[in-house]
Amino acid sequence: MSVPLTVPNRQAELMALFQRHGFAPSDVPILQPAEPFIELSGEEIRRRLFLVSEGTDEETCLRPEFTIPAARAVIAHGGAPRADLAFVGPVFRQRADAAGEFVQAGLESFGRTDVAAADADMLALALETEALLGGRLLAIRIGDVGLLSAVIAALELPAALARRLRQTGLNSIGRPVTAPESNGLAGYRGVLSALKGADPAEARAFVKDLLSIAGLKAVGGRTPAEIADRFLEKAEDGGAGLSPRQEEVLRQFAAIAGSPAEVAAGIRALAKSHGVDLHAAIDRFEARNAAFVARGLNLDRFEVSTAFARNLDYYTGFVFEFIAPGRDRPAIAGGRYDGLLRRLGAADDCPAVGCAIWLERFED
Repeated sequence: MSVPLTVPNRQAELMALFQRHGFAPSDVPILQPAEPFIELSGEEIRRRLFLVSEGTDEETCLRPEFTIPAARAVIAHGGAPRADLAFVGPVFRQRADAAGEFVQAGLESFGRTDVAAADADMLALALETEALLGGRLLAIRIGDVGLLSAVIAALELPAALARRLRQTGLNSIGRPVTAPESNGLAGYRGVLSALKGADPAEARAFVKDLLSIAGLKAVGGRTPAEIADRFLEKAEDGGAGLSPRQEEVLRQFAAIAGSPAEVAAGIRALAKSHGVDLHAAIDRFEARNAAFVARGLNLDRFEVSTAFARNLDYYTGFVFEFIAPGRDRPAIAGGRYDGLLRRLGAADDCPAVGCAIWLERFED
């Protein structure tokens, strides 16, 4: 009979592995402000948080993961130029098919400026973790939000469409890039028209006043400022979807998959045929592939797809998932999030890469 990975001795083995690679055992409070998770982890996380009422205007929740709390802790300690942190402990998410409290491990590396090498080291440590936790040969999917962001910038997509594409990826190109009317905003054309071009501070005050009149402090977990920002985003979008050229470029981009070399060649061909400048993003992609080889990683094991993205708004580059055969949820997942600290209030961006390990998904 196998020993459950959630028992203390297995967690200790895992932490020992992380320490051998220079990651310091760390912890963050279980009680966290809810707003950063709602804003940065996408719509999916909203209904899965365990929200806690403290009788204040600020909503709090039980931590659903370690990345955002770790980033907030780094900022609170002055934004250390280098911090490699390891976590093993309970996290909390409402789940229909499993317990709401479960044990997760997390690796968070902040401040490494050798970006390609740091990505390779994180993936290599994820592979060692996989071996320690059972040695199953999981499928490894790799994507690059940086490539997608470069295509979005080259096509000059509206902000609302760009955000949805970065969150959802391109597997269903028609659905994530529809006009606002299809997202329940058809009845708010007047509001959208009034807010178009409005000063953000005035828009936030306007929405806050409306909610105050209605006797509400927040709607669906969003603060008045967040609701105002979303209305502004939709207003600037103007209700426009994709042009035929934009949709065709995105469709062709989403179809590129294969080995790392095949994907790089496919993107270069796409950029040339449509006259879009993707050189810098492709160079970064190929530099990371070279770092994988230098680290001794087997590129043949990786399934690279431009359509693959993780449903979190804070990833900026390399993303990956380890998936067990017949499963649709990752056992290990992570990637690069260089803009997270600034989005949480730091003065500047900070290079950062990490991953989460769902211990329970190695016990089946």
